[in-house]
Amino acid sequence: MSDRLVGTLVDNRYAVRSKLARGGMSTVYLATDLRLERDVALKVLHPHLATDETFLGKLGQEAKAAAKLSHPHVVGVLDQGNDGGTAYLVMEFIKGHTLRDVIRSKGALPPRLALALIDPVVEGLGEAHAAGLIHRDVKPENVLIADDGRIKIGDFGLARAVTTSTSTGTLIGTVGYLSPELVLGKPADARSDIYSVGIMLYEMLTGQQPYDGEVPIQVAYKHAHETVGPPSALVPGLAAEMDELVQWCTASDPENRPVDGHALLQELRHIRTNLTNAELDLRPPAAVPAGQQNATEIIARTNNPTAALSAFPRPQPPQPSREPHSPYAPHALYPPDDPPDTQYIPYAQDNRNQPAPLSKRAQRKHDRDDEKARSRAAATPVRSLREGNPRRRGVLWAVVLIIIALLATGAGWFFGMGPGSAATIPVVANKSVAQAQQLLSDAGFQSRTNDVFDDDVPSGLVVGSEPAAGTEIRKFQPVALFVSKGPQLFELPTLTGGTLEEAKNALNQAEMALGKVTEQFDDAVAAGVVLAQDPASGTPTRHGTPVNLLVSKGPQPIPVPSVVGMEEDDAVDAIEAAGLKADVLKDEVNDPKVPRGSVAAQSPATGNLTKGGTVTLTISDGPKLVNVPSFIGKQAAEARKGLEALGFKVEVNNVLGGFFGTVRDQDPVDEEVPEGSVITITVV
Repeated sequence: MSDRLVGTLVDNRYAVRSKLARGGMSTVYLATDLRLERDVALKVLHPHLATDETFLGKLGQEAKAAAKLSHPHVVGVLDQGNDGGTAYLVMEFIKGHTLRDVIRSKGALPPRLALALIDPVVEGLGEAHAAGLIHRDVKPENVLIADDGRIKIGDFGLARAVTTSTSTGTLIGTVGYLSPELVLGKPADARSDIYSVGIMLYEMLTGQQPYDGEVPIQVAYKHAHETVGPPSALVPGLAAEMDELVQWCTASDPENRPVDGHALLQELRHIRTNLTNAELDLRPPAAVPAGQQNATEIIARTNNPTAALSAFPRPQPPQPSREPHSPYAPHALYPPDDPPDTQYIPYAQDNRNQPAPLSKRAQRKHDRDDEKARSRAAATPVRSLREGNPRRRGVLWAVVLIIIALLATGAGWFFGMGPGSAATIPVVANKSVAQAQQLLSDAGFQSRTNDVFDDDVPSGLVVGSEPAAGTEIRKFQPVALFVSKGPQLFELPTLTGGTLEEAKNALNQAEMALGKVTEQFDDAVAAGVVLAQDPASGTPTRHGTPVNLLVSKGPQPIPVPSVVGMEEDDAVDAIEAAGLKADVLKDEVNDPKVPRGSVAAQSPATGNLTKGGTVTLTISDGPKLVNVPSFIGKQAAEARKGLEALGFKVEVNNVLGGFFGTVRDQDPVDEEVPEGSVITITVV
């Protein structure tokens, strides 16, 4: 479909090429930044937002904050502006697809793939949380997967800018992933993003979201008042750790969730490390329906979700059956308004003498009479209560008071000095496990250990604790010690045999660093190809390790030696000594300057060749023999001209001044001599 912006220039800088997607708050276009000559994603806000000055001010603040966040797993914010009513954000263009596309095509994912896809998302959120940014709209549509495998999360700050600039009665977000506190109008923090991540992980593992409804407010109500079930209910055999991870993230109370993305990332990687291959590669059952596209929505917020739902049909509790019950039924159904201890006695009914059906009017009167009878029966006591003995009541009260006093004393001891008393968690980082456990034990805590990878803390020492050191908790609450397994090692990829550029790309994808690049000549390998790497491929190393590369400069050039004038054998030896090959032509040439058997010419005469290159040699047959004719009796000028035409040099010897100019004698004459020889003529 046509779009008014396609083919136009926004802000005299961004040439809009095509429309990529449309959401609840904006439309995304592929554009070219003419100033920097690069492709960008241009997010143009819908007109009702572009005219809201309050919102535009908030958006500018959020864009500036997001632009300061630079992380490999966060889509970069490059620019923001307003061009004649076209409010826009400019973001890094990621060529690829979204996590929604993966869920839609594959349905439920194996735990290994689900954890691998969500790991960079949580890492990016952790960096954002550390910088004070909250996303507020985490969902598969905002997780971008580039064609080269990079995973990034985008749209930081947009939902927050809209929410903070609109009235308190509205809520911006994607209803399938909203946290309970956002639905109920409470402040949001990093834990709200964690809740959305938990819902997203549930969907990746099961292929569907935990809640659905006919309208968005019904789904929002369930987020606020229900608890997310374990994904193993839909995926039998799923590891208990995955259930615990999802339900930890989606706890209704934010206090029971991970505090931010970094805290969740640590546990997520710990689970990935400790699950077996069978648990990680568990194939879900027959594919469940994949989730639909989830657009960011503006939802009316209410402090009374129950009232908001009153307009929609609600499921009715089961009603007691009017049909005859089996006399052997173990129990009957309870009417919805009766107390649970009301019993209904099953009975057998004889259908043989069943009365004729009552008319509608008679049936209504029968029902009213029956209701009155039941009310009177309920109001009539079945037995009276005696007032009892006053002395006995006094004794009972005394016993009750003593019990209450004992309980209060026990509670005071429990919470004052016993296991329920509060204490501060000591610093255990960089200590051995035994030392850390002893410190916790001395403080009155019970501890458990969890192994984690850490690049900085040596293996076997404690990285930290959860809750963290300095936190005050009750002594009966457990404390988790995170014990370092040392840095997590990854095998280096094979870089040899490819080009230097390919090696750089492979190092970037493996999150390794490029070390020293050395070049050397190699007669067998083309220039620019990697000859060797250090450390070698397959070596287990930590992320960021520099890898040194040895790169070919191609065959080494050899200067061509000059052998013209050298005897043939000496010339061939000189060329071969230089690492070249001599090719001697069979046909020799006459050369008045080069003796016979010597090199008269070579090709190439100068320049460079590579090892084994060929130099062609032409051998001299010496000067050419020419017959000397006689010019005796002829004039000297004629003789000189004729001899020089034959290639001779002429020497004149004048007698008596050469008055007559006639050649009297010539030497040599009438014989063959080498071309260029000197002919002497005597002139009188």
